[in-house]
Amino acid sequence: MTKKAIIIDDERLARAELKKLLLEHPRIEVIGEAANATEGIEKIMNLSPDLIFLDIQMPGKSGFDLLTELDELPQVIFTTAYDEYALRAFEVNALDYLLKPIEPKRLSDAILKLDFPEGNEATPTQPQPGNTTRGILGENDQVFVKDGEKCWFVRLNEIRLFESVGNYARVFFSSNKPLILKSLNALEERLDEKVFFRANRKHIVNLRMIEKVESYFNGGLLLELKGGEKIEVSRRQTVKFKEMMSL
Repeated sequence: MTKKAIIIDDERLARAELKKLLLEHPRIEVIGEAANATEGIEKIMNLSPDLIFLDIQMPGKSGFDLLTELDELPQVIFTTAYDEYALRAFEVNALDYLLKPIEPKRLSDAILKLDFPEGNEATPTQPQPGNTTRGILGENDQVFVKDGEKCWFVRLNEIRLFESVGNYARVFFSSNKPLILKSLNALEERLDEKVFFRANRKHIVNLRMIEKVESYFNGGLLLELKGGEKIEVSRRQTVKFKEMMSL
């Protein structure tokens, strides 16, 4: 089964070169291209691609601006002329980046990260980061967080807390607290339990971000995080927490 892709880049020659390179990857079918973000959004809405190759710097709206206007995100591989040191921030779990001029080996590496429903260009043992039904996210993995018109690329070890807010989860990192449309149960399935601990019905905490542990009411515990948040550990989870932390 193939992945349907759209190339969004304001440089015609760059689009042509990428299409040429993709001929070596028959499981990627280029179904459209766009020269700017506005045209790209229209193509995405009309063609529903599985994957977009997205330039970051374009006249008018940037690639990031484009992402903030999408309700549902296809898989994204960035194509950019940014220096490589700056691109480390863009390496996220289900995404990759290609530094221009694009090298065939880097393109192959990026495609290996894609999940194909039937078979895969990757080896059978290759973990498929884009597939939410398998694969635990490591603390060094990065995730794309979108809240309204803002978006971030966040390394999981920088997130100190997830808080349930109805059908959403609030993500605490640095001074930011965006909401994402994910349940705490769905997040818990993807997070490494050695790093992220379900303290109670409403909170998942990063164990590395705990600064203080105190006894609390009814045999529970009170955790104080590096951001100043105080989170109660339920009595049932206190037993598990003490076992994990050898308290």
